[in-house]
Amino acid sequence: MSRELILALNPRMQFTRIAVYRMNTTVFLKKINHKPEELEGFKCFCEQDDWRANIILEELKSNDIRLEDIKVVIGRGGLLKPVKSGVYKVNESMVNDLSDCEFGNDVVNLGGLLANKIAAQIESAEAYIADPVVVDELEEIARITGRPEFRKKSIFHALDQKTSARKYARSIYKKYEELNLIIAHLGGGISIGAHQKGKVVDSNQAYDGDGPFSPIRSGSLPMGEMIQMCFSGKYSQEEMMKMQTGEGGLYAYFNTHSGYDVCKMRDAGDQKAADVLSAMAYQVARSIGGMYPVFGNEKVDAIIITGGMAKDEKFVREIRIRVEKIAPVTVYPGAEVLGALSHYGSMIVRNETEILQY
Repeated sequence: MSRELILALNPRMQFTRIAVYRMNTTVFLKKINHKPEELEGFKCFCEQDDWRANIILEELKSNDIRLEDIKVVIGRGGLLKPVKSGVYKVNESMVNDLSDCEFGNDVVNLGGLLANKIAAQIESAEAYIADPVVVDELEEIARITGRPEFRKKSIFHALDQKTSARKYARSIYKKYEELNLIIAHLGGGISIGAHQKGKVVDSNQAYDGDGPFSPIRSGSLPMGEMIQMCFSGKYSQEEMMKMQTGEGGLYAYFNTHSGYDVCKMRDAGDQKAADVLSAMAYQVARSIGGMYPVFGNEKVDAIIITGGMAKDEKFVREIRIRVEKIAPVTVYPGAEVLGALSHYGSMIVRNETEILQY
């Protein structure tokens, strides 16, 4: 087979991770850093698609990756209308929704846009996304809020959570669909999902809603004070949205989007960093505990902690000691985004998965 390379893309705020696979074997792996001054000229993440796509293509060419051998370009799925779990071919409707930020403005939207731009420049390559953050399997009772005007949305780290769930299931020789799991993804955002027999029946609304604060998001805030701030005349709607997501959480305290940097500050003796990280771990543990009643009379088989912040043992320990009474805790440090995308890409190449239409 001459055209069996898979290009996986995971765009983040200040860098883009790319990887090239031949089936499940890694051929090339790169983290492309973007300087703050390079990003300042873009008003919206979607405006970066041409710029980042050209950088990625040049990186591939300079490392002797034959573009004509790439068959699948697969990116992390962004903020779209609710969909079921699986693989989606990028189409015009998806591109329009991501470009217009119809369902939210986040760097994750670039996954599908970059896949589309790059695939368009490679003959016979096709663009896909898999398990976007809007995978929706919520039970009806989880959608109801205290106001009829609002319904809870399903926005969580579907790709990493489901990949971690299946990895754990394989490790104990069971199927994902046989298990009850609580999974905490600890990244730039934090999402806690209740996985009941293969479906995520409840989760915090991780993008701009409830749950623990994170490196870049404020999480749940005192609603009355938030409303008063909105009408104080001091802030625009855009400023308030940035306060909630993008400039909330650890960023609001320490002016960095990096949880790693704050952990280093704590390790160097910074008491404020230690206190805020402990509060974040406390909120994660509380949210994990809040998912326990979702399973009713059924037992929880395991709690899984994953994502970039799961690499910090001190942070994870503060969560573990509060929740291990609920179920055994398993930690998968880091997010397996590129590996998960390559797995889906291999299934596409082998025609082993249904290609869904958006």
